[in-house]
Amino acid sequence: MRHDLATLVGSRICHDLISPIGAIGNGLELLALTDGSPGAEMALIADSVQNANARIRFYRIAYGAAGTEQMLGSADVLSFISVLARGGRFTYFWQVAEDRPRREVRCALLLLQCFEAAMPVGGDIHVSVIDGRWVLSAECLRFNIDPCLWDRLATGDSTFAYSAAQVQFALLPCMLQEAGRALKIKMSSDRIVVSF
Repeated sequence: MRHDLATLVGSRICHDLISPIGAIGNGLELLALTDGSPGAEMALIADSVQNANARIRFYRIAYGAAGTEQMLGSADVLSFISVLARGGRFTYFWQVAEDRPRREVRCALLLLQCFEAAMPVGGDIHVSVIDGRWVLSAECLRFNIDPCLWDRLATGDSTFAYSAAQVQFALLPCMLQEAGRALKIKMSSDRIVVSF
């Protein structure tokens, strides 16, 4: 029940924020039309609005409620992941061609955040579905693995006192169970592979 309430709160926050951020973006477009070429300040604001919009769309799927029958297409995911990757530390290779249940996509996005937490200098993250099983791999020069988080993720233990920055580790076991999926983790010095 606790994770149901958390996903409803996530959905509500994202729903309430997406409209004003979209309105700011629309206002910037109108200003650009009336003022001609935008200056560096306007470009910075436009980039920030676009990034905030993409991040809220990410959070809406990763932390929001998902119905049993809801499906999500790759084009939807790529539309915000590509914005988040622009000029950032991470390169995402989303190689999922077909529509997938939103509950499964939610698990994949939470795993992306788990990977990001373990990659302080950034790196490459690959996402694919092979024979119906999700496979996510992360590669970077240096991982910073917190054994307390990753061991509990593997066992599904949610009794640990997580911080706000670690909430993806706390929610993922519940979301995997809801999606009817089990997690497998393989780690080496320069690569993490997780499947579910």
